[in-house]
Amino acid sequence: MIDLYAMGSPNVVKIYIALEEMGLPYTVHPVDVFAEGQFSSDFLKLNPNAKVPVIVDGEGPGGKYTVFESGAILQYLADKTGKFLAKDGAARYDALQWMMVQMTTIGPMWGQYVHFWRFAPPGNNYSLDRYRTQVRKTLDVVEKRRGETAYLGGSEYSIADIATFPWLRNTAMFLGKGVEAEYPKIIAWVAGIAARPAVVKALAAVDDVRSKTTQFDKASEEAKDRTFGRGRYTAAA
Repeated sequence: MIDLYAMGSPNVVKIYIALEEMGLPYTVHPVDVFAEGQFSSDFLKLNPNAKVPVIVDGEGPGGKYTVFESGAILQYLADKTGKFLAKDGAARYDALQWMMVQMTTIGPMWGQYVHFWRFAPPGNNYSLDRYRTQVRKTLDVVEKRRGETAYLGGSEYSIADIATFPWLRNTAMFLGKGVEAEYPKIIAWVAGIAARPAVVKALAAVDDVRSKTTQFDKASEEAKDRTFGRGRYTAAA
């Protein structure tokens, strides 16, 4: 059994999808991030970086084993089950490098865009414009890739797709419905993944955990300050 420490962010959605796709039994432990649950002493023992997701595998290497960071978790689960990642050769590294595009570029750029869009005070147009531009660049890259291959890692569905889908499924919400016409290959890829039975089940589980955790629009200013490192939590110059 795997214990999943989770809320409803895209980086956590990846792990729900992986667990469902790989047929691994799991128990969800909601972490109320916008109520500062990630800073509890018990959670910090699991991840000293105070971030979700985290898994604890009761049948891991040497017994119980804890893994944090979503990319590391995806590779761990793929290696554990032998699913959605080739064991060796070019197919393995094609999938891993496209997963890293999500980890190092798509996630950070989209995350910063959403932050400045939803949480920054007025007058941050430079920041918002910068990250919106970077988001569009990531979409251009993925659209081109989808013109070359069925899935991001190549001909087979892999952890590269599982990592990227939770972000790109929000394209219309973040940039407006009209943008979908500019990226037809991405939109078709999103629709195909969203229809997979395991993904349908995973997204329902995500909705459930969201109902059990504080949503960003209900968070206190103190909780947002601590989570975002602002206000009295800003580092001194």
